[in-house]
Amino acid sequence: MSLLKKIYKTGLVFGVLTSLSCTDQLIEMNENPNGANPETSSPNLVLSTVLSEAGRAFVGLGYQDIAGVMQHTQKDGWESGHNSYDWGGSNDWSGYYGILRNNKFVYDKAVEMDQPLHQAVSLIMKSLMFGLITDLWGDAPYSKALQGDKRTLDVIYPVFDSQQQIYEGILADLDEANTLLSASSFNSALGSADIYFQGNASKWRKFGNSLALRYYMRLAEKLPAVAKAGIEKIAGDPTRYPVITSVTDDVAMAFPGNSNADSWPSNATYDNDATNYRRIKMCQTLVQALLDRNDPRIGVWANKVEIFLQVSASLPANTDRVADTIVNGVARKVRYISPDRLRPAGTPVSSVNQHPDYVGLPIKLSVPYVYNQFTNGTQSARNPHVSWVNSKFADAKSGIKARIMSAAEVHFILAEASAAYGWNAGDAETHYQQAIQASFQAWGLTDAAALAAYLAQPLVKFDGTQEQIITQKWISSWSVATEAWMDWRRTGFPRLEGASLAGVLPVRFYYPLAERNQNAENISAANERLEKTQYSPLGDDGAANSIYSKPWVIQGTNKPW
Repeated sequence: MSLLKKIYKTGLVFGVLTSLSCTDQLIEMNENPNGANPETSSPNLVLSTVLSEAGRAFVGLGYQDIAGVMQHTQKDGWESGHNSYDWGGSNDWSGYYGILRNNKFVYDKAVEMDQPLHQAVSLIMKSLMFGLITDLWGDAPYSKALQGDKRTLDVIYPVFDSQQQIYEGILADLDEANTLLSASSFNSALGSADIYFQGNASKWRKFGNSLALRYYMRLAEKLPAVAKAGIEKIAGDPTRYPVITSVTDDVAMAFPGNSNADSWPSNATYDNDATNYRRIKMCQTLVQALLDRNDPRIGVWANKVEIFLQVSASLPANTDRVADTIVNGVARKVRYISPDRLRPAGTPVSSVNQHPDYVGLPIKLSVPYVYNQFTNGTQSARNPHVSWVNSKFADAKSGIKARIMSAAEVHFILAEASAAYGWNAGDAETHYQQAIQASFQAWGLTDAAALAAYLAQPLVKFDGTQEQIITQKWISSWSVATEAWMDWRRTGFPRLEGASLAGVLPVRFYYPLAERNQNAENISAANERLEKTQYSPLGDDGAANSIYSKPWVIQGTNKPW
């Protein structure tokens, strides 16, 4: 036993002994007449915080840095973490464990008050958040986590459970939640605390079973027999295991938009300089995928360029001019430049993106804020030659929702299970088409003829391949790119070139620096269980703790590289 631990144990015993004489006075002194008493508080008082903070956590990843990893967006200011995964050798998980601590209060109170509905909801939220943690980091504190009230050494220095154990625990909790929610009535109500479903228990049941599908599919390459049995169990018995099949059942959280804290992450309403919105641009990888498929979602997610470029040899040398031009019947501004005005000198005309509507930032740009011949580039400049994300993402009250689990994702999972693995999960083509339809509907695109035309295109028409299914799922994961990252890690699709020195995408987060300093022994054991790869030294903090070291779930699968 280390000297530090001996000192801690001695101090703990001494503190307990010396505190006995003043227990009554301390209890009386620590009663806050204006605060909520944990002993008598309703779990609903805390549940709303659990749900709102979980929603913010997911959109904070899926619309921010992981959208950069998965090349939905790129930044042209303060961009290194977003564009090239420069996370400083540390990614913090304290906020996620904070949500779990509050959720444990909900669960414990629900058990104490014999409220099965609240127990089930808290089990689902526990599964959601621990699933996120193990997805992002790998092995993590699980069985000894959230027990700080015990103040024992195995809690203060928690062991890191294996990723396999965490996934198994998640799936067991979700199965228990489904059983609890199968009751026809409940002795409690979620009330206004339920900002996801407004107290609808049947929707919570669908959420839990859909989440189980997500995590069974995580195991498709590592433990295919387990994944097959789990997905077929759920898909084969919709009465016992109902899932999300309609957009009306999506797990989605609206933002009130009354302050920066309760608004969409890039809102400009409460940002006087609008920098959080302005520096996020569409990535050319996604833009090109959408253009290749004549995808109407591009107009929902992106703004057209304010001024598009035309390189014109007919202009006098070393000149340019801006003019209003009619494009497809609409007046647009175009900047005509002579070839000798290209920056730097000798740049080929073909390297200038002259698309009249949508231009994304490519990956690997060393100076992204001057892309596409923008001459006034600084990290806070307003580049008019590149597509910004749609203006509605700057509006605090636009009505855009954080989607945590969707009908589109469920249908894509079932389509892949059937087409790529041959499991009994329903007709793959039907699920594939329903997934795309659900994504369209979620973003307000409800025209049946437009959907039919989209599905008939060569690149979209169902071909039964895993690559096509996952590529469409990647497109549909706009603003929830964390799911696309996990799918890419498992399958290698879509085929994306990495933007860092490694030339490939990362597969995990760095363990938090604070945890490495305070829980070194267990961190070291967790690092040893990571599989170093040829890329690990390019994302290394001096140990196996690299964003390119493989966690258990992809070890031995030859995925994604």
